[in-house]
Amino acid sequence: MFMVKMSDVKLLRDMFSAIAILVDEATFNLSPEGIQLRAMDPSRVAMVDFQWPKAIFDEYQCDQPQKMCINISELLKLLRRTGKDESVELSMKPETARLQITITGRYTRTFNMPTLEPQEEEVPTPKVTFKVQAKATTDGLHQAIEDAQLVSDHVRIEADAEKLLLSATGDLMGATIELRKGSDALLDLQTQEPSKATFSLSYLAEIIKAASATSEIATLEFANDMPIRIDFQQPREGRLTFYLAPRIEVE
Repeated sequence: MFMVKMSDVKLLRDMFSAIAILVDEATFNLSPEGIQLRAMDPSRVAMVDFQWPKAIFDEYQCDQPQKMCINISELLKLLRRTGKDESVELSMKPETARLQITITGRYTRTFNMPTLEPQEEEVPTPKVTFKVQAKATTDGLHQAIEDAQLVSDHVRIEADAEKLLLSATGDLMGATIELRKGSDALLDLQTQEPSKATFSLSYLAEIIKAASATSEIATLEFANDMPIRIDFQQPREGRLTFYLAPRIEVE
């Protein structure tokens, strides 16, 4: 038996929205300690690593480790029907192969949707040695990425001891966005060596836009031409981390 109750429906909705940026059918690992998901997008360019301990929920019950595969887009259709002062209960009995969603507020409505065949593939955590760690506000990061999108479909991110630089070059225009260490946007910057890498803005923009709804602070880690790791600070030791492979530039 698996059951969770949550009164902060916006947080729940925002979390599923962030995951849905990369995967539509997601296999969650459920345990007595909490919920975990690690999955790659179909093109295997990006990965999400998500974990919510049971303390985040108002009520949490999971008798034994199990897997739950669901269509996140279909679940979001239901969660978007929730109002400000309503709560949600998700429950599943393994023998029924269906997830029950109960929304309680001015009145109570109950939906159920089929669960899918769980994916058995275990996705490993990328083994990368990062040379730069930058802590930024998600709003500042979101604005900088939107500026880069005005001129190009990719952005080069580079760092030295004092600043983070985002550079974008298109057919007609170019843009350089500078975030200085200690500013309102770039809260901290630790650099072992100057580093730079280029990433697709279509992935980066969607990840930051969606995940910023769940967090005000993001930590970026990268190295020369290596994947970037973006960790979005979560409540009560939760984790929402994305990895994005670099775009290899041909000179």
